Amino acid sequence: MPGNTFGQLFKITTFGESHGGCVGVVIDGCPPGLVISQAEIQTELDRRKPGQSSITSPRAEQDVIYIMSGISDGVTTGTPILLLAYNKDVKSEDYLNLKDLYRPGHADYTFQMKYGIRDWRGSGRASARETLARVAAGAIAKKYLKEKLNIECISYVEQVENIKTDIDFKEVAMKDVESNIVRCPDEKIAKKMIKLIESVKEEGDSVGGVIRGVIRNLPAGLGEPVFDKLPADLGKAMLSINAVKGFDFGSGFEGVSMRGSLHNDEFFTDKNGKIHTKSNHAGGTLGGISSGEDMHFRVAFKPVSTIMKKQNTVDVKGKKAVLKARGRHDPCVLPRAVPIVDAMSALVIMDHLLRHKAQNE
Repeated sequence: MPGNTFGQLFKITTFGESHGGCVGVVIDGCPPGLVISQAEIQTELDRRKPGQSSITSPRAEQDVIYIMSGISDGVTTGTPILLLAYNKDVKSEDYLNLKDLYRPGHADYTFQMKYGIRDWRGSGRASARETLARVAAGAIAKKYLKEKLNIECISYVEQVENIKTDIDFKEVAMKDVESNIVRCPDEKIAKKMIKLIESVKEEGDSVGGVIRGVIRNLPAGLGEPVFDKLPADLGKAMLSINAVKGFDFGSGFEGVSMRGSLHNDEFFTDKNGKIHTKSNHAGGTLGGISSGEDMHFRVAFKPVSTIMKKQNTVDVKGKKAVLKARGRHDPCVLPRAVPIVDAMSALVIMDHLLRHKAQNE
C-alpha cells in the first residue's frame, strides 16, 4: 500500500503537497484524556516553519494549525485527530522554468518513473513541507510521553559541514538548543556555523551536517527483539525525513574501532537498587529493546538540492539542458530539521509504548 502511514498503534497518515491547498495529518490511536491545546502544537510548528531566521527559507508561511477532529474542549477523545495547515505563500510561477527539467538531487525523475506524472510545483509530495504534518503529530506524542512518563525527546545540530561541537549530549537542555538560530547548544561553535551558512548562502550554494538526537528517561523493556527493534524503527523514521543520508545509533560506525572489552557496557546497581550500565556505547537498547539508559543517535543530512548555481541536466525528453534554479530555499536544512527529528523520535517511542502496554498490561 502507499507509504503515507507510519506506526502501528499510534498511527499517523500525512497528506498534502508543497503548493497544494493544505498539508495535514490524521492521527489514529491517541489515548483519550490527554490535555493538549492548539498553542502547544503551534509552538512545535513555529520551530519548523520557514522564514524564522536569516539562514532559513524566506517563504512566509505562518503554518497556523487547525484542529478539525479528535480533540474536544482541549482534551483528546480517543477518536481520529485531524490537524491541518493551509498553504498561504504559494508562488508556483517560480517553478515554471523547471517544469520540463529534471533537477539534480531532486525526486523529479524518480517520481516521473514511478507515477508517470509529477507535481513540478515545489516538488509536490516530495517536498519537505510534508514534514509539517509529522511535527504536528509529534507535538501530541511529545506531550503524552512527557506528561505520563517524563520521557524527553531532544535533538540539536552537532555538525555543519566540517564545523562540529564536542559538547556532551547528556548535558544539553532545550533552552540551550533554542538559544540561537542554528540550534547548536555550543554558543562558540554556533557562531561559526551561522557564519559558514551565511557565506554558503551568498555563494548560491548549500551545506549539510549532522543532528544528534537524545531520548531521555525511557523505561526498560520497550521494543521488539527481531524486525521491530527500537533502533530499527527509529532508523526507518529518521531515514524517511527529506535529505537524510545516514543514521547511526549508540557508538555507531565509531564502534568498529573498539574492542569488545571496551565497547561492552558493564552493569552496576545504584544506591536505590536500580540497574544501570557504566557506559552507554549500546545507545540505550540491548537486543533492540530499551535498557533504561538514554537513547542517543546521529542523523546525517545532505546539502539542500536546490542551489542558485547553474547545473547541467536533461529535460523530460532526455535532451541536454542547463538549469538555473530560483525560488525560496534553505541554504542549510538542519536548523529547521531539529524539531522534525524530535517529532519522529516521539512518534516511534509513543507507538512502542502503546504496543508494550497492549502486550504486557
